[in-house]
Amino acid sequence: MIGLKGTLNIIDNSGALLVECVNVLKQKVNNGWGSVGDEIVCVIKKARPITGAASNAIKVRRGDVRRAVIVRTRKPVRRPDGRFVRFDDNAAVLLNNKREMLGTRIGGVVSADLRMKGWGKIVSLAPKVL
Repeated sequence: MIGLKGTLNIIDNSGALLVECVNVLKQKVNNGWGSVGDEIVCVIKKARPITGAASNAIKVRRGDVRRAVIVRTRKPVRRPDGRFVRFDDNAAVLLNNKREMLGTRIGGVVSADLRMKGWGKIVSLAPKVL
């Protein structure tokens, strides 16, 4: 459950490290709260410093407003078979304007619920899916 001012770790290689949610983009089902697979608008609060050699790898900087998709939440999510899945932190993956991933790699575990919500590309790039 990610809402306004919620902070998330970024687990792709776009250059951002920490973001803050400013809006949840979805239907009015859950009253402004986002869960796994939902798209959010976020502000980058912490990013990797831009150095000369790796300047082409860093795609974002502090203060940028970007879209992201939530891939992990601390709030338990109920699966259809009755199990609850919960993670240690909140995490997201940054997107560009065409709803494609901004980075090329994912460095962490993602939820399997993403596949059902249409984010199969993120699931296929993740090293582990729970």
